[in-house]
Amino acid sequence: MPATPFVLSAFGDEISPDPNEQFEVLARCGVKHLELRSIHRTNVLDLADQQLAELKKGMLDHGFQLSAIGSPIGKVKIDDPWPAHWQRFLRAIEVAHFLATPRIRIFSFYPAQEGESWDRHRSTVIERLQQMTERAARDNVFLWHENEHRIYGEDPARVVDLMRTINHPHLRAVYDAANYVLGGFDPWQAWLLTKPWTVHFHIKDWNRGEPHGVPAGQGQGRLAEVLADAWQSGYQGFATLEPHLQGGGPTGGFTGPERFPMAVEALNGLLLEIAKKTNQLKSIPLTKPS
Repeated sequence: MPATPFVLSAFGDEISPDPNEQFEVLARCGVKHLELRSIHRTNVLDLADQQLAELKKGMLDHGFQLSAIGSPIGKVKIDDPWPAHWQRFLRAIEVAHFLATPRIRIFSFYPAQEGESWDRHRSTVIERLQQMTERAARDNVFLWHENEHRIYGEDPARVVDLMRTINHPHLRAVYDAANYVLGGFDPWQAWLLTKPWTVHFHIKDWNRGEPHGVPAGQGQGRLAEVLADAWQSGYQGFATLEPHLQGGGPTGGFTGPERFPMAVEALNGLLLEIAKKTNQLKSIPLTKPS
């Protein structure tokens, strides 16, 4: 592979619940970063301190670092009790500090009732994300908002609304092409709208109506165009594999240890083609985010 501005990471629980198997498969694939969502079928925010300490040691022993904490913050209904979720958010900050990553993936809440308009809840969404962002800045962490299917920020226009309204450097956007496909949005137009605030990619491709994802570049996510434009625009950051090749849902997805190398190979192939077309095989060094 030529040097690219994309540093590969992965949701290890796409491979296996066992962190050691995650490390083994990712090392064979040349991926040395994790986006930590769960181990042993336990969400990262529900891990005991001893489990976190063991995981941290395992990461150090195997030479892994974290791209982000893949938290479920904001992945609850907007009318769910806020004080309890706020405490969960504070736990996410604690975990990020302990595992030495300044980045936490978040969401912008599900509607109280399926299919209802967001008009009556917009102010609450803004207020909660504003509160979290201010606390994140105080504690020196950054919140990366993912465009998850069905949340307030599933719509790229509402992602822009969040970014412009809160207008804070500690809140930025994650771009997930497959989620835009699932939501019925054009991934290219979504990219153009959210590009000024996008600092991170989740690499998942999809075809509408299918029950699982497909390798990068084989779906309707327009990843070749989006990643090429990001490259040419000077993007430097993570591209985190979340293939969902055997299915996925609100709590995560699964690809398996046998198929995960296929997902890595597909992304590397896509980046190689982009490099050839843009004549940047040697001009852009591999850059790791700080």
